[in-house]
Amino acid sequence: MLKLEKLSCGYGPMRAVEELSLDVAKGSLFALLGPNGAGKTSTIMAIMGHVDIHGGSISFEGTEITRKPAVERVKYGLALVPEGRLLFPDLTVLENLTVGGYALPSSAEEANREKVFELFPRLGERQSLWAGSLSGGEQQMLALGRALMAKPKFLLVDELSLGLMPKMVDICFEALQTLKRQGITILLVEQNTSRALEVADEVCVLASGKSVYRGSAQEARQNADLFETYLGVSC
Repeated sequence: MLKLEKLSCGYGPMRAVEELSLDVAKGSLFALLGPNGAGKTSTIMAIMGHVDIHGGSISFEGTEITRKPAVERVKYGLALVPEGRLLFPDLTVLENLTVGGYALPSSAEEANREKVFELFPRLGERQSLWAGSLSGGEQQMLALGRALMAKPKFLLVDELSLGLMPKMVDICFEALQTLKRQGITILLVEQNTSRALEVADEVCVLASGKSVYRGSAQEARQNADLFETYLGVSC
């Protein structure tokens, strides 16, 4: 569904990722792992059109989107849940969701919103509250919900569990699995390696902007040396 061919990207003259090639199959959950500074966020921001492309290509459902603006990529069916959530704190839950659906006809807004509230009933209970007043877990639900308002085919999620209590981590990862069952393809960047490996089908590990491992999550779970070397953790 998504194909990167020798993608190099970065910020101005600085390259954060070098010649990265990936294939993400339709309906799968693909985890992009690696230490801080490995190029994970740069990769997904390049896919969304927010980072300079120095070489290579990005294709989505057979169409090259390498040079297309971010708004066009949303229309193709890509949506981003950014690291740190980046909500509008002085807007209500309902207003943040409305912003997420800007690229679709207003007639689709209510139906999409109800699907979000079905996935996260707590947001429905808090829809009139300011986003900035929510707990960290509720804000992550809202960030996911805002992205889902665009009715994406492909969801890019950056650091889902960052700063969350264990119960909220469970809720958010369960939501990802629900979305996968509903047919949404997911690319997940995640520091919580063990949780990512529990839900992922395929894994790529980055180090210093380059791929050092690519394979199934099942194989990765059995490769203790890989993760101790590049992530400093045991799997």
